[in-house]
Formats: sequence, C-alpha cells, structure tokens
Amino acid sequence: MSSTRDVYFVIGGSGFLGRHIVQQLLARGDIVSVFDIVQRYHDTPFYSGDMTDEDVVADALRKSGTTCIIHTASPPAGLPNPDIYYKVNVNGTKAVIAAAVATGVRKLVFTSSASVVFEGDDLADADERLPYAEKPLDAYNDSKAKAEAAVLKANDKNGLITVALRPAGIFGPGDRQVMTGLFDVYDKGQTHFQIGDNTNLFDYTYVGNVAKAHLLAADKLTTPPPAPPISQPPTSLSDIPPLTDAELNLVDSALPSINITTGKHRVPTCEARPLGPYVTPPPNAREIEAAFKNPNTIDSRPVLRTKFDALSEYGINHSKLENPSINPLQVAGQAFFITNGEPCYFWDFARSVWNELDKYFPDKRQPRSPFVFSRSVGLVLATCAEWFAWITGRETQFTRFKVTFTCTERWHNIERARRVLGYEPDVGLKEGIEKMVASWYEEYKAGNHQQKH
Repeated sequence: MSSTRDVYFVIGGSGFLGRHIVQQLLARGDIVSVFDIVQRYHDTPFYSGDMTDEDVVADALRKSGTTCIIHTASPPAGLPNPDIYYKVNVNGTKAVIAAAVATGVRKLVFTSSASVVFEGDDLADADERLPYAEKPLDAYNDSKAKAEAAVLKANDKNGLITVALRPAGIFGPGDRQVMTGLFDVYDKGQTHFQIGDNTNLFDYTYVGNVAKAHLLAADKLTTPPPAPPISQPPTSLSDIPPLTDAELNLVDSALPSINITTGKHRVPTCEARPLGPYVTPPPNAREIEAAFKNPNTIDSRPVLRTKFDALSEYGINHSKLENPSINPLQVAGQAFFITNGEPCYFWDFARSVWNELDKYFPDKRQPRSPFVFSRSVGLVLATCAEWFAWITGRETQFTRFKVTFTCTERWHNIERARRVLGYEPDVGLKEGIEKMVASWYEEYKAGNHQQKH
C-alpha cells in the first residue's frame, strides 16, 4: 500500500452510492472532490460537467490534484431510451479512462453491476469466472458489461491501475429506486400479490457495505499480489510454479460465517464443541467446552477445496495460464462481486420493508393471505401489459423483464472479495432495512410538510 494518501475524485458523488462513498472518505479524513451534473451537497469541492467530455473531466482532474478516481455515475435502470446507457456508461467511462491516462491519475475504481453476467437464468453461488452475458436482458446491463470490460482492459495502461466492483441489489438510506417501487405497491394496497413461489434466493446489499468495498479496493490497488505475475507465458499448468506461502495463507485460512442478521452460530470442531453424553468424557473435556463458549476462539478448521473451486490451486493456476500478466489473487485488473453475503428469498425482502413501513403507517394495511401467480402466468400478464402500453403510448412498470427478475435465483459468491479485498459486510439486511425505511420516512414527512405549506 502506498505510504502517501490518495486524493479522491468521486464521479457521481451526488448520487446514492457516490454520496455514501464521499461520506466514508470524509469520515476517515481523506481529501475528496465530487464530479456530477447536480450539486446536492456542499462539504467537498464540486466540479460540474458532462463525464462524456474527456476534456472537461481532465480539467477537473488536474484542478483537484486527483490520484484516485471512484466512478459510480450511471443512469438508473429502467429508462425507456436505451441510448442514454451507452452514451453515459460506455462512452462516458471511456472518456474517464482517457482523461485519467492523459492526466497521470494512478487509480480507477469502477462501479459495475452483478447483472453483467445475468441472462435471465438462475445463478446460484456465481463467482467471477462467469463470462459476460451473451444475451443481456436490457441496455443497462449490456452497457455496464461493456464499460467494465473497458475499465479492466485499461489496467496498466500508461501507469493506470483499475478494478471493477459488482454490487448486487443495492439498498439503504438515500435510495430512490427500491423504496419508491415498494412504497408504491404498499400505498396501493397490493402487497398481497406475489409472482412466483418465493423459493428463489436473491442478493441485496446495504449501500454502506458497498461503499466500504470501494474504499478497500482503492486502498489495495497498489498492494502487490502475494506472488508476482509469471514472467514467461506458460504453455501448460506444469509450467506454473507451486503456490507461494503467501498465496496459500490467503486461500487456506478459514473465513468466519457471515451472521450479522441471523446471529452467531459456532461450528463445532474437534477442539471446540459442546460436550455430548459421554460414558467417559475426554481428558480435556473442560478445555473443549470452554473453547466452544469462548467467542475469541480462532476457527482452525481446514479449508477443503476441489479442482472446481476458483480458489483451489488448480483454479488459481488455470487463471494464471489464461492470463499470466495478472495474478488472480491481486486487486488490479480484476472484478469482484460485492453483496451482503446473506441471500434471502426474493419476496421476504419486500415483505420486511412493508412490515417496517407498518410501524410508520399502523392503520394502512389489513392482514391478507398472499395471492400467488405462477411465473408463467406472470409472463403472460406482463406481455399483455406491454402490448397495452405500446398501443396506448403509456409506460408500464409491469414488464416481462421484471417478472423474470422477480422469479430467478440470483446470488453470488463473495469469497474472492473477502480474501483479496479484505471485505466483510458491516450492516445486515434487517438493520439495513430499518435504516432505509427510517431515512425514507423522514424525507416523506418533509415532502408532505412542504406540500401543506
């Protein structure tokens, strides 16, 4: 890690995720500037401009003295005009890369999306080996994939080092998409409708956790990998040297379970476990039981992997064979899935939000049993809604894409982020939902107060 502190430039710093990143950077005493179209906050230097204009971005980078760009800007999903996504996400990101290279900026952290690998089919425990979707479901996901590819291709270009983060289902205070949609359903009394059988696990990620991952990625972009890239391109796995001790230490240590929402559950081992009924207890019975009850006991379980595991020696070496210039255990030039590590059933998240809203609107809802549509029925109804919208010239929020999104298994493996970035989520789903709804309600009250006056 560099001994000199970076000067940060957050593109999209007035937006949802960008603002949380700015707040975390300020909280630890960093120098931060914001580049955006609209200035919503006044606690950092602000540069207004169009990120698709390389000269405008380059001028702001020079004036701010930037050494690290964190690029979060993107139009929201679901806009009717697909061209805006390619203009901002693809052309804009390429302009940012060019401006960074031209001004000698050292680091670029890009906010991608977990959807870059999503084609509408189930994704269970998906990791970074998955290719980009060959048939993206919409322009947003397609443009994000193209932008990410450009960012990773630019790694090591004239001294620029890059990394891409793929968050899934971001929610939290300041959100204007998840809460808007869920409150609209709540306000219309439609919370009892359900599409699909709610057996599909889905990843949601608290915005503060995503912001933390961006800071970790920025900090570790200059940290060398646990082994240097291979100097001579190998032609077979046998040409690749064995994993170094540093690499083995990184992938073979046991990771704690993520239990910020469910509560801690210790996994019994031979050295730390509750004592069962014994005819003759083991000689170190008290030590075994005490170790299990001690929250500070280090989990010494071995990490067992097969060749199909991305972080097995075979998996790591196979990655080195494909790209000898990048060690798969480094940050630079790579993408990382970022989630809460707590996949939940799709409708359970929505119902948790609605139940939290009940605390603020206690007489709004009456208990009703769920009215369940199958996925196939949902797709038929969505098709009819899209045709009706096309005929009448009106927009519809009920689309085949949303039905597919609602009924598909989509959760991701974040082990690489935990081991290489050192990422661990701090805020669980339950706490995150409470924070999001409380923040939203304060804005809701303020908005109603302004309307009355």
